[in-house]
Amino acid sequence: MGEHIIKLPDVGEGVAEAELVEWHVKVGDLVREDSVLAAVMTDKATVEIPSPVDGEILWLGAEIGDTVAIGSPIVRLKVAGEGNVKSDAAGQTAKAEEPAKPAEAKPEAPPAAKPKVSEPVTKAAPVAVAPKIPERVSGAPRPEGEKPLASPAIRLRAKEAGIDLRQVSGTGPAGRISHEDIEAFLARGPQVAKASGLARNDSVEDIKVIGLRRKIAEKMSLAKSRIPHITYVEEIDVTALEELRAALNKEKRKGVERPKLTLLPFLMRAMVKAIADQPNINALFDDEAGIIHQHGGVHIGIAAQTPSGLVVPVVKHAEARDLWDCAIELNRLADAAKSGTASRDELSGSTITITSLGAMGGVATTPVINHPEVAIVGVNKMMVRPVWDGTQFIPRKMMNLSSSFDHRVVDGWDAAVFIQRIKALLETPALIFVD
Repeated sequence: MGEHIIKLPDVGEGVAEAELVEWHVKVGDLVREDSVLAAVMTDKATVEIPSPVDGEILWLGAEIGDTVAIGSPIVRLKVAGEGNVKSDAAGQTAKAEEPAKPAEAKPEAPPAAKPKVSEPVTKAAPVAVAPKIPERVSGAPRPEGEKPLASPAIRLRAKEAGIDLRQVSGTGPAGRISHEDIEAFLARGPQVAKASGLARNDSVEDIKVIGLRRKIAEKMSLAKSRIPHITYVEEIDVTALEELRAALNKEKRKGVERPKLTLLPFLMRAMVKAIADQPNINALFDDEAGIIHQHGGVHIGIAAQTPSGLVVPVVKHAEARDLWDCAIELNRLADAAKSGTASRDELSGSTITITSLGAMGGVATTPVINHPEVAIVGVNKMMVRPVWDGTQFIPRKMMNLSSSFDHRVVDGWDAAVFIQRIKALLETPALIFVD
């Protein structure tokens, strides 16, 4: 029998370290070749680490949340044959460095010797016994509508303690509540709460921020600390757009299978047209070097919520895609993101981002820019609102766009012009198809 050490492999693209986000095995497990041992994350891309051999897990070299350097030992296995661990001159097997064991606890000091009978013994001072709280409160709620009897002082004390006097049974005349009743209620709080269906919860759970959640936290902190945001909110009448969208979804062409169109492909095409007029919006700002990288290709990131957290799959070269091609790529990336199979390339390279909460989009939001981009377009929920047409109020489908810009790169005027151009295209959707 021998031992085999597995080191963290090179995950590509010059990455020097990765975060351990999941163990699929534990010490003592038997694994087969190609069994997944662990998952590591680097820049939102999760990589699984397989076992190259059969064996038994002897040691795991990191904890979830640890950052591990490429080439560091992460697993040691017992294998048939010699393994890959050489023996030293003394014949001892060179093992991977294991976590230090806790120091052995020192033996407790022996108890102090009892005083001899001949020695004077100091008597203990009498212990003060707390007054017994009278068991006079049942904790049963008062009948609905019955007003509790209590003095102003009792009511003030109950208010400060957050007590509903209707839940306190009074032991005074006619059920009058006294200070003793309040004390008894507080002492028996958990039992009373149980009877009333209310319970106090003082638990605190410590949750380590790891993996994708840590990456999101770092990204958001970087964006808010470095980028002076300006947010512009505009109301869009999407009645005509929704009518067109419904008509296109009903249209069927023989031999051609088209995806169902949502609002996003229309918005993407409108953004492409607006960017053609204002290319400075489609840019990345390297604030350390003082350089704005203005891109010709429009690579639109779509902020998507997944079971693991927020990710941003990217539709590359939206300027070269028509409405249905945008929809196809959106669907493909959304499926990959939700299943956790999106590649590093599919989750990077955006030059501008769309964020949408769908039906929960609220009336207005303040989107955080996806650093180092300079703009993000936020979609709020659609709703029917009364709109004055000059003679009467008529129902229209309305939606707000809440968009943020890097004020170091984009002036307020330019931000307004950009969104107004998108507004015009969405409100007259035929223009989206005109070159």
